[in-house]
Amino acid sequence: RLSIMLDVGKWPVFALLPPEELRLIRQACVFGSAANEALYVTVNDEVFALGTNCSGCLGLGDLQSTIEPRRIDVLCGKKIVSLSTQSEYIDGEVYAWGHNGYSQLGNGTTNHGLTPALVSTNLLGKRVTEVACGSHHTIALTADGEVFAWGYNNSGQVGSGSTANQPTPRRVSSCLQSKVVVNVGCGQLCSMAVLDNGEIYGWGYNCNGQLGLGNNGNQQTPCRIAALQGVNVVQVACGYAHTLALTDEGFVYAWGANSYGQLGTGNKSNQALPTLINTDKERMVEVAACHTSHTSAAKTQSGQVLMWGQCRGQAVSSPHLTHFSSTDDVFACFATPAVTWHLLSVDGDDYLTVAQSLKKEFDSPEISDLKFLVDGKCIHVHKTLLKIRCEHFRTLLNETDEDAIEIQQFSYLVYRAFLEYLYTDTINLPPEDAIGLLDLATFYRESRLKRLCQETIKRGISEENAITLLSAAVKYEARDLEEFCFKFCVNHLTAVTQTQAFADMDHDLLKNFISKASRYGAFKN
Repeated sequence: RLSIMLDVGKWPVFALLPPEELRLIRQACVFGSAANEALYVTVNDEVFALGTNCSGCLGLGDLQSTIEPRRIDVLCGKKIVSLSTQSEYIDGEVYAWGHNGYSQLGNGTTNHGLTPALVSTNLLGKRVTEVACGSHHTIALTADGEVFAWGYNNSGQVGSGSTANQPTPRRVSSCLQSKVVVNVGCGQLCSMAVLDNGEIYGWGYNCNGQLGLGNNGNQQTPCRIAALQGVNVVQVACGYAHTLALTDEGFVYAWGANSYGQLGTGNKSNQALPTLINTDKERMVEVAACHTSHTSAAKTQSGQVLMWGQCRGQAVSSPHLTHFSSTDDVFACFATPAVTWHLLSVDGDDYLTVAQSLKKEFDSPEISDLKFLVDGKCIHVHKTLLKIRCEHFRTLLNETDEDAIEIQQFSYLVYRAFLEYLYTDTINLPPEDAIGLLDLATFYRESRLKRLCQETIKRGISEENAITLLSAAVKYEARDLEEFCFKFCVNHLTAVTQTQAFADMDHDLLKNFISKASRYGAFKN
């Protein structure tokens, strides 16, 4: 079996690397005004750079361009979590280098940085979980939900309340002071933040309406996008001058500049307010854009990838289905310049691991020594593996030497998914069928499986089934899922209370729901 390598047809900057070097690449970032610069991390956690080295942005200690990869010693052996043009975070620490004319490296000077240096002011003791870069400003999000910003501030993009450049990281407070941020993004000259309650805030340059506030005035401090009241945003992505937001229901909203159709509205008119994009009703799970281009992309729950906006200089004004399997490919093939929108990951395994070997043998009759009979169908398994993986089977199979066991308590679909989980550590079930598996996980006291079921069910929640899922969560004592479903119901209260499931709701559950929703403030005017 051939190993999977970085596709040099899509990312030409790597085209001169020998195959043995390409096979070692685990993560990569392509950047620069002509996509001629790159950093990559190997399977051995070594970091290399190659390209034109504009302003020392390769972090090599000099200004020499190179077509052969050169090692960045200070970053080797560290766990790189993300790369973003000119800065990265490594397991909680932020390093920055390159152009610094506007203090975008956060070190208090305007001297260019030729090697990666730790960004320490106000960030020591903080664990940074996400970094976003604009043209010359940087935003960092911490594990505590705090946002820090530094660099160029001509339009208020660092959120300090002025337009003076910010030489070192400073907490973006104002109306975010006591709030928890979970996701950040940067356009060319603006900044966006998503809160844990689904609200979204923007600040900075707004002449194209990219802040979604309904006007074109710049904002020097964070301002909530009131037009999305009642909508729960979970991810934001920023293009050069446009913004995309993904909601918990899988809808995509867009606003800002639209000269290339990057809003996906079917025309080229700018929008100063969030506009719902028609994606043929399929649930989206990811949106993508980067501030160097006017290209937009999204991925559906079934794995299909859509793109719209700038397509090699041409305008695509409505979402188009592609043949790609990842949003990264959209930017590699269509964006100008063709840079990565986030850290690109590469699967470089060229052999079957233990986990892959076990997965391959699930329900294979060839060397199995036990079969389960469920709903008249057979599932072939291995006694030893079941004993190792599950306390229930360790007891059961020590008490019996049967080579066939009939199961009547659970359906074939659910029991097969359970056995497959023991082989793969994952569950392969649609959200609506995962309730049955949640029942099984509760019965067998499989706590990790129970958590996975809850995550799967969350992804399938809708106004129609929210009460049904809430009832199941209460029944199977799935606290995390119960809280998630409850919040979803409160956030979509009008629609949820008009469903048949709400009308049929168990009396005690209804009483508890109304009481809790009242405490939550759901019925306040």
